[in-house]
Amino acid sequence: MHRSHSSQTPIATAHARPLPSFWHAAVCFVGILLLIGIGLFVFHINLHVLIFFALAWAGLHTRLLGYPFLAIRSMMNTGISKALSAIYIFLLIGMVIASFMHSGTIASLLYFGLNWLNPALFLAVGFIACCLMSVATGTSWGTVGTIGVVLIGIGEVMNIPLPVVAGMIVSGATFGDKLSPISDTTNLAAMSADTQLYRHIAVMLYTTLPTFLIVLVIFLIWGQQYSAQTLPQAQLTEIRSALAQTYRMNGVITLLPLVVMLGMSIKRYSAEISMTSSILLAVLIAVFYQEHAAADVLNALWLNTPADTGITNIDALLGRGGLYSMAWTLLLAILAVALGGILYEAGFLQALLQQLIASLHRTSTLIAATIASGLAGNLVMGEAYISIILNCQLFKQTYQTKQLDPAILSRSVEEGATLTTGIIPWTTAGVFYAATLNVPTLDYAQYALFNVLNPLISIIMAILGIGLLRPRNQYQHEHISNTKP
Repeated sequence: MHRSHSSQTPIATAHARPLPSFWHAAVCFVGILLLIGIGLFVFHINLHVLIFFALAWAGLHTRLLGYPFLAIRSMMNTGISKALSAIYIFLLIGMVIASFMHSGTIASLLYFGLNWLNPALFLAVGFIACCLMSVATGTSWGTVGTIGVVLIGIGEVMNIPLPVVAGMIVSGATFGDKLSPISDTTNLAAMSADTQLYRHIAVMLYTTLPTFLIVLVIFLIWGQQYSAQTLPQAQLTEIRSALAQTYRMNGVITLLPLVVMLGMSIKRYSAEISMTSSILLAVLIAVFYQEHAAADVLNALWLNTPADTGITNIDALLGRGGLYSMAWTLLLAILAVALGGILYEAGFLQALLQQLIASLHRTSTLIAATIASGLAGNLVMGEAYISIILNCQLFKQTYQTKQLDPAILSRSVEEGATLTTGIIPWTTAGVFYAATLNVPTLDYAQYALFNVLNPLISIIMAILGIGLLRPRNQYQHEHISNTKP
């Protein structure tokens, strides 16, 4: 109690202390990168543990600047406090996914999506199907592990080169991982850049939709050479039959939760309200229409369990979700934003960026540097999560200085980190995709057109001055002033 007078914020004391030197900041950052890189790839240590020790390393360097422990802890608290609104959304994401599984929403997307397959349109329709699945589930891994596995099997039977099929799957899966309001990377980028979730998504559409259309046209043209191939009807019939036996498939009812969530998002209701509304509706559909036991559905909101269709990959997908399923990402985010709080409040980021900022005179160069930094972060650390958080912290002040909307920062970071993680062989995503689809990462990477083209198109648009928005006051000063209560 007698220490209460020292619990002032570090901002008050930061002005009285000099910034670390460039070399001090460089040593701090290089130490963090080496700690994470060597820990992950040489010793295979859990990422959360590595971030904890990175936090201790940054804290030690901050102490060397003369800050007391209470000030360092306050820096961590500042970083975490900025992420609180996104933490609520992280918790809701798990419940959205689980409720959509039990309501039959995800099963319906699979059931009806398989009807769209046609040999000449296989690549284009498969791309769209993966986009829809990843937007609905918010996960590229779940999309690749389910409908991706189905599509790779179909492509093999039709004698379509598997690297082409795998590239198409990864393209569609990444689309939703970047754009879905229930994707962890989408929320993480918005949170780390201090922008509102739906603002982040809306600004990403400037570069994402043109890329989507270009990739779709390429796959449409490319697919014409396979028009003489045949589809494995037996396998498709087996999947659709298993889904129909497990769920009632009236799309007007089962797709309502998704329609409500997307509709309320378009109407600019807050993410918490639109997600909560879709959860409640999905639970009602699961209990009264799908006739699942109410206790099972409600327990699934904590931790879902595999379905019982008889098809292992489909069962695994339909068993995803629940509050507990978000623990890995949530805990990592808390540790990482606490680390970002120290690096920013103690001035390490500013000291490191002073020389770089001086050389970034053009906005297009800044955006290109942000995207390249996201790619570099993935190459070094093998994880998009850390790359997203650190790069938002690194470039945030520069974007503010140039009076760019914070959502331009979050968009650029996603285009450098989220889009490239799946085409690098040693990242967790690259390893998972290669193992799941049985196609080496470097073989399919050149055909993952969405992943490759989106960063390039973003840079070209920046050079042309397209989609470079200035901050709106309500996003700068009131985080949720443009959302309905």
